[in-house]
Amino acid sequence: MVLTDADLLKGRDPVEACRRAVAGGATMIQVRLKDAAPREVLILAVALVGALAVPILVNDRVDVALAAGAAGAHLGQDDPPLDRLRPHVPPGFLLGVSVGTAAEAERARPWPADYWSIGPCFATPNKPDAGPPLGPAGLAALARHAPGGLPVIGIGGITAANAGAVVRAGAVGVAVIGAVWSASDPTAAARALRAAVA
Repeated sequence: MVLTDADLLKGRDPVEACRRAVAGGATMIQVRLKDAAPREVLILAVALVGALAVPILVNDRVDVALAAGAAGAHLGQDDPPLDRLRPHVPPGFLLGVSVGTAAEAERARPWPADYWSIGPCFATPNKPDAGPPLGPAGLAALARHAPGGLPVIGIGGITAANAGAVVRAGAVGVAVIGAVWSASDPTAAARALRAAVA
């Protein structure tokens, strides 16, 4: 999963940039524009839904995701709980949740999530309020709290060099920002990550 980031995209067309990431093997795109107005997020989500064949998720905003025809939304611990949201979204609409501590894992355990995003796995400059890095062992410990069979993905400071360790620790995949958008060639960067995960 590749998350959009206006700062790292540095004015590049986000739709074309995401198209390049998907060409390299990204299997999901998450629209994450932390300081943007909901209308801006909606415009980008609609454009990505129309341009790409992979699922598009929207960070924090279920309403925007539904309006855009996106595949789902990704929520943090401070967003409305998934058990309250699930009855109001259509069948098949994906709801993911961030988990970074054992307390958050226990809180999220009864929620009807489609996946957990566990992190930060490593130090990351892209989320200043992220907690201390968990490392692969920390991810594995939190993943054990997930309901049986629920997929978990790793996030936070993940690169092609360390993605394999995250998968070996129990993640089915990874979510990245800088590993793709800081690269001169997003397609090649996504391809390297895909190979590392595989």
